[in-house]
Amino acid sequence: MASYPQLFRPMRTCVRCLISRDPLHAPGARAFCASTVVKTEASLETTSSTTEAPPPRRYLDPNTVVTPKLEKRLVKKTGQQPIGSRRRRAALRSTSNIPFEQLPYQCFQEARKLLLADREDKLKQIEEERRRIAKVQAIPAVQCGGEYVKKGRLVRMQKFLEELKILADINDPVIKKRFEDGEGDMNRPIYRHLANEQWRQYRRLILIQRVNQMHVVPEVVSYLDPTAEVKMSFRKRYLQPGDFPGSLHSESPPRLNIQVFDKGERFISVIVVDPDVPNLETDSFDSRCHYFAANIPISPTAPSVNLSKLPETAHILRPWLPPHAQKGSPYHRLVVLVLEQKDAQKMDARSLEKVTDIQTTQFNVRSCMDKMHAQIVGVHLFRTVWDEGTAGVMQRAGIAGADIEFKRMKPEKLPYKKKNPERYR
Repeated sequence: MASYPQLFRPMRTCVRCLISRDPLHAPGARAFCASTVVKTEASLETTSSTTEAPPPRRYLDPNTVVTPKLEKRLVKKTGQQPIGSRRRRAALRSTSNIPFEQLPYQCFQEARKLLLADREDKLKQIEEERRRIAKVQAIPAVQCGGEYVKKGRLVRMQKFLEELKILADINDPVIKKRFEDGEGDMNRPIYRHLANEQWRQYRRLILIQRVNQMHVVPEVVSYLDPTAEVKMSFRKRYLQPGDFPGSLHSESPPRLNIQVFDKGERFISVIVVDPDVPNLETDSFDSRCHYFAANIPISPTAPSVNLSKLPETAHILRPWLPPHAQKGSPYHRLVVLVLEQKDAQKMDARSLEKVTDIQTTQFNVRSCMDKMHAQIVGVHLFRTVWDEGTAGVMQRAGIAGADIEFKRMKPEKLPYKKKNPERYR
C-alpha cells in the first residue's frame, strides 16, 4: 500500500498550479505581447505596488462571485446583483488587475488597431454627413421640390447619420464590456442599440408569447407592436408577464420602468384595464379601467415611473383601483398599456375631457386611443385571483361584492323518455 506522501503529492501539485494560475507571474512564462518582458514586469510591479491590499476571503464582490450559492448570498446580504456573466466573473477572479484596454496579448492589440482605424473612417463619414445635412437645410424648399420632399430627405439623412454613429462603436470591445457591466450611457446611440437588441432577443419574445396566450389581442386591442420595454414591480418584487401577485401586494400602485430606445424626452399615458369583469345580466364580461394617468414625462435616461408619486406635469384621470377578483370567478387579466401621446407632446385638459366611461365598466381602450390620437409603445400584464386578503382589500377600497361567490351553473338535463317495453317482447 502506498504511503501518505505518495498519495497526496499529485493533489498538492494541482493545488499549487491553481494558486499560481496567472500566466504573467508564472515562472518561465512568456507573455503574448509585442513589448519586452522587462517592461511588462516593471509595469506589473508598479501596478501591484499602487493597488490596495486584496479584500478578505469572505468578502462578496459582485465582480468575482462565480457560484450560485455565492450569488444568492451576495443578493441576500448586500442587495447587489452580480455584474456581467458568470464566465466573465470567473475570468476576472483568476487574472491580475490589468485594465481591459491594456491586456498584453498581441492578437488583441492588433485587432484593436484595426478597429480604431475603422472607427476613424466612420467618424470622417459622420462629419461629411453632417455637412450634407446642413447644406440641405440651407436650401429653400422650392429648389428641393417642396417642403414635403425636403422633410423626407432630411429624415432619411438623419437616419443614416444615426446608423453611422452605431457602426462607429459597434465593434469596440470596451463599449461591449461597459454595456455588460451595466455602465452604459443611454444618451449614446450605441448603448440604446445594444439594449434594444438584447431586449428583442429574449424578453420581448416572452412578452409577445404571453400577450397572445392571454388573448389580449384582439380582446383588448386589435394590434400590438411594442417598441419600449416595460418592467413592473409591486413592493420591490418584479413581475414577469402573466404573474399572480398577491392582493395585498397589488393594493398599492406599482412602479414602472419604461425603457425607450430612441433619443429625446416624450410624454406618455399609462392605462391599466381589466377586461374580465363578470356581467350577470348579459352572462358575459365587461371592461373596467383601474388606472389612467396622462402627461407623464420619460426619456432614455429617466425611465422610472412611480404611479403613486407622479410629477406635477402628470394628470391623473383615474386613481389606482386595487385589482380584485370575486370568489369563484376565473382569474382576471390586468393589462398595463403605455401610450405615446400625439407628437410626444403634452395634452391639454380639453383633449383629456373627451375620454369618457373611465369610472364605469364599459371602458373601451380602442375608443380612448382614437380620441387621444395616441399609439401603444409598451405593454405588460399580470393576473389576480381570489385569495385570503382580497376581502380586506375590497373593504378598505370601498368596493362592494366581497360577500358574493360565483358558482358554475349546472346544465339542464334532457327530459327522460321511457322506452316502450313492448319492443323487447
